[in-house]
Amino acid sequence: MRVVLQELAQRFELQLIGDGSTVVTGVCNLHPGIAGCLSFLSDSKRREQLKTTQASVVIVSPRDAEMLRGPGLIAKDPYLAYARIAQLFDPDRAFTPGIHPRAVVADDADIGEGCAIGANAVIEAGARIGAGSFIGPGCVIGRDAQIGAGTRLLANVTLGARVIIGARCVIQPGAVIGSRGFGNAMSPQGWVEVPQLGSVRVGDDVEIGANTCIDRGTIDDTVIERGARLDNLIQIAHNCHIGEHTAIAACTGVAGSTRIGKRCMIGGAAGIAGHIEIADDVILLGRSMVTGSVTQRGVYGSGLPLDDVRSWRKTVARIRRLDRLDQRIKALERVLDVRTTEQQGDEH
Repeated sequence: MRVVLQELAQRFELQLIGDGSTVVTGVCNLHPGIAGCLSFLSDSKRREQLKTTQASVVIVSPRDAEMLRGPGLIAKDPYLAYARIAQLFDPDRAFTPGIHPRAVVADDADIGEGCAIGANAVIEAGARIGAGSFIGPGCVIGRDAQIGAGTRLLANVTLGARVIIGARCVIQPGAVIGSRGFGNAMSPQGWVEVPQLGSVRVGDDVEIGANTCIDRGTIDDTVIERGARLDNLIQIAHNCHIGEHTAIAACTGVAGSTRIGKRCMIGGAAGIAGHIEIADDVILLGRSMVTGSVTQRGVYGSGLPLDDVRSWRKTVARIRRLDRLDQRIKALERVLDVRTTEQQGDEH
């Protein structure tokens, strides 16, 4: 891939500094940098690296434009501009259309123009795959499933029956979308399976990480709205609803029928209970334990951070004594006839 700098400036609507005929052949880190490649500066602590970088082009913010020693691009958000340009140089996005001879495709499956179907992939009856999609080796597309144009299933991805995936999605290896939700009813003789009759609907421009599992709904569908980002090893239970542009980090578990709002950011290994709601624009720190609804936007956290083991044990011991301490305080209040704030409020 070879692109002239002037073309990049025009295509991505960025301000050009220096020689517009400079040829860009790839991307690189700012330090030490590679001749012929493009890099970016988004952290003010790395400004000194502009003086020594070997990168031929650097994307900077307006405040750092005067520090450029060679050609560059000016962007309000250099990292975002880099992300968009770097896609041009991603070799994994290229593929040759066609159906591998070892793929199994149902006669009534609808395969769009320019698709690639990898070895040992299985496309079941009634499935529809949009134009320009990539179905990697070992993928299974269930009956009547739908995949939008330009979507990529990298390898060994399983889509259950009637699952709907939007356009331009990326699903990493091993993801399972539309498996049976965890629905069971107890009888005197033991558990009885509750049929999971819904499916999963995924919007456009969603990324789903490796080995992430999204269960189909009991009656209604599980929904992942457009632009969401799900990391590796996430569990989304049946009937959950994840709002648009929400990002969830690895090893998080979301129990059934929970609704998470738009533009939320959820740290790794969070545990989110079922049948609750989380408002838009909520940030949950890693290892958060969410047992009730979060109704206001903001930053929330829980759990004890890493500490020296002796200090950590003392902290845990203090927490375990809180109930006894509370009882002692209440006993003293009764002896001293002290009214608590809650009691004073009740009187009013």
